[in-house]
Amino acid sequence: MLKGISPVISPALLKIMAEMGHGDEIVISDAHFPAHTFNSTVVRADGVDAASILKGMIPLFELDAYATPVIMMEPVPGDTADPAVEAKYRAALGYEGEIEKVERYAFYERAKAAYAVLITGETAKYGNIILKKGVTPIA
Repeated sequence: MLKGISPVISPALLKIMAEMGHGDEIVISDAHFPAHTFNSTVVRADGVDAASILKGMIPLFELDAYATPVIMMEPVPGDTADPAVEAKYRAALGYEGEIEKVERYAFYERAKAAYAVLITGETAKYGNIILKKGVTPIA
């Protein structure tokens, strides 16, 4: 166990976050996301909701300052998303900036190009989110 790292951050996820470079993206998916269909680097966090993962990641993960760093799937035509999901994710990240919304199949294409996909136990509809990594400031 390392000090200062949330217990929801597994060693596999910690390794992936450390390996990612500026501009790389990671998908934090809901429990229903077809992760293995779209990406060969898949890590699981079964039983852990996405907001808990985001809250555990953000102290260790710099968001991109040069592009919109938070991306979510927009509802398919005729469907709606629960605004509480976005609010919960914003609170977990401490993020008030823009969230890019992308169409379902465009989100899948983004998942194909992502560095990795983390499958969570999240069951909220449209509970998928992508984070774009930024440059860690030198302290």
